[in-house]
Amino acid sequence: MNITEVKNTVIVDTPHKVDVRRLYDRDNAQVMHMTLKPGESLKPHITPVDVFFYVLEGRPTVQIGEEIIAVEKDCLVDSPKGIVHCLSNETNENARILVVKAPKPTAAGKLL
Repeated sequence: MNITEVKNTVIVDTPHKVDVRRLYDRDNAQVMHMTLKPGESLKPHITPVDVFFYVLEGRPTVQIGEEIIAVEKDCLVDSPKGIVHCLSNETNENARILVVKAPKPTAAGKLL
């Protein structure tokens, strides 16, 4: 059995410059754990694969295409490939999000 503890993983260097940690990385999927501190956000971008976000903690604001909604804990947000998306934390508490990409992307996303 392979168990990965978030606190023991390395922060991945991304263009977004937020706390992102790789938890699972296989050909069929990639799972990242992201922490957005108050005031932090991702840059709007487009991914070449489907993505979903599962809110573990906090209330991040999620943009998928033209829709922008604050999302509660224990909710899942679907983001189809090829559509602009971004997440931000406009609250005073940390937001933690599980990010799942399936299949694992073979090309980089496009920052806007």
